[in-house]
Amino acid sequence: MAYRRTQQIEERLADKRERIVKAVRRVVGEVGFRDAQVTMVAAAAGVATGTVYRYFPSKAELFAEAVSANSRHEVGVLQEIVAADGSPVQRLQDAIRVFASRALQAKNLAYAMIAEPAEAEVEAARLVYRRAFGKLFQTLIEQGVRTGELPAQDSEATSACIVGALIEGLIGPLAPDAAKPTQETRLVDTIVSFCLRAVGAREAKVTTLRTLQDRRA
Repeated sequence: MAYRRTQQIEERLADKRERIVKAVRRVVGEVGFRDAQVTMVAAAAGVATGTVYRYFPSKAELFAEAVSANSRHEVGVLQEIVAADGSPVQRLQDAIRVFASRALQAKNLAYAMIAEPAEAEVEAARLVYRRAFGKLFQTLIEQGVRTGELPAQDSEATSACIVGALIEGLIGPLAPDAAKPTQETRLVDTIVSFCLRAVGAREAKVTTLRTLQDRRA
């Protein structure tokens, strides 16, 4: 008779895997991908190093899964904004503001997850979700064009530029230092205004959804 895992065993294995992935997020948020070690992740997850390798055969696969898990969460935050009520321009503004604010709240983690030099597997995972973010912005731009709030434009190219502006303006090597809360607020306002001007929109009244902005993994 073939061995079959019980539901309880399956749940325990899934829970352990999730703990490992969350541990990567904590470790990488502190030291970055370059200095993160599997032994550090194992200690943070409360498991043996061999257990980590049982779920993830290589360090690169482990880190790529961490990027995917973190990105899925962040995409989910923006998806809720895209699906909310309000004009396309208002929702676009909210989405950009929430993305920028969340990145600055955990700048070290955001840099590691989005921009820090890493293995090819990590870069491939990042590309999937950069495109996902771009698609969400593209959806709002196209809605704005249809309602007449935005001028006709290449929405795919424009949305890609928004993603680039967010990455470089917030956490890339050219990003200005924003060590104080007032500086962070000013930087977010600047990036939001820039992106809205880029798509041909006027800045709408700030109604950022704080419950989404404060959402945690």
